[in-house]
Amino acid sequence: MDEIVFSKNTVEFVTVGVEYCSFIERASSSTRAAFTDTAVKILPLLYLKAVLLDPEENELTGLPEKFVTEEIYEYVRGAVERLLGEGDTYLETFHDDMEFSEEPVAASVSEDLADIYQNIKDFVSVYSLGNPETMREALTECRQNFVSYWGQKLVNALGALHRLRFSSVQEDASEEEESLSPESSQDNW
Repeated sequence: MDEIVFSKNTVEFVTVGVEYCSFIERASSSTRAAFTDTAVKILPLLYLKAVLLDPEENELTGLPEKFVTEEIYEYVRGAVERLLGEGDTYLETFHDDMEFSEEPVAASVSEDLADIYQNIKDFVSVYSLGNPETMREALTECRQNFVSYWGQKLVNALGALHRLRFSSVQEDASEEEESLSPESSQDNW
C-alpha cells in the first residue's frame, strides 16, 4: 500500500510541487517578465506530473492536515496580482455560468495560482512529515482536487500567462525593430 506514496510518479510530482510552491512564494521578488517566463514552463510540467499520478481510488478516512492559512493564501495571491497588474484578469471560457451568461465572466490568474498553491503546498507539507498513511490520504485528496478543481484552473491560468508572456515579447521586439529601422535612424540625425 505504501508503494504508491514512494512511486516514481509520486516522487516526481512532489519534486515539481515543491518547485512550484517555492516559485510562487518568491513572486514578490520577481519581475513580471521573469515570472511569466517561468510560469509558462513550470505549469505544464506540474500538469503533466499530476496526470501521471497513479490513479489509486482510496476513500478518504479523514481530511489531511492543512498548512496554508488564509493569511498565507492572501499574501501569495496579492503578490502575484501586484506583479501582473492589469494582466491578472482574463476572460473565463470554461466557467459553468458562461453557457447562460450574456456577460463575459472574468477570472484572475493570481487567484488561480493561489488555489493551485494551496492544494500543492498542503500536499507537500503533509508528504514531508513522512507518515505513509497521511501521505497517501494527502496524495488522494490532491489528485481528486486536480481532477475536479485545480487542473482546469491551471490550464486557464496558463492560457492567460501564455498571452502575457508572448505578447510582451512581441511588443519588445516591435519596439526594438522600430528603433533599428532606417527611417527611425534618420530621425535621430
